[in-house]
Amino acid sequence: MNSAFHTLGTLPIPCGMVWIDEHDWAPVQKEMEYSLTGALLVDAAVRQAGRPITLQAVEDAGWIARGMLHDLRELASVPDATYPFTHADGREFTVMFAPGGEPLQAVPVARPELPPDSYPYIATVRLIEV
Repeated sequence: MNSAFHTLGTLPIPCGMVWIDEHDWAPVQKEMEYSLTGALLVDAAVRQAGRPITLQAVEDAGWIARGMLHDLRELASVPDATYPFTHADGREFTVMFAPGGEPLQAVPVARPELPPDSYPYIATVRLIEV
């Protein structure tokens, strides 16, 4: 099932906002060290959560309306809140806005003096799977 939108809670997010770090995460984390005898010790564990889901628009695709940015900012301002996220291809995740740094960044497509809520922005939305 493909859609023209991703959804975060009930908010539609344009599918042109691409998941840029989809393949920058491994489900298994491994660490290695050597014992005092010189033997290799490998510790491996399946990650339970923390996969980044960063949605990003570019100059010619994935624009988001200013009003929607206000709605996203409201969601991001709720401490420790989790939301259902459905990718436009139908995959579903439970997410929260990523801690550390800014979870939402946006710049207007041009520089209007008084942009209406429908004015397009190029945005980045940083989420993590929980």
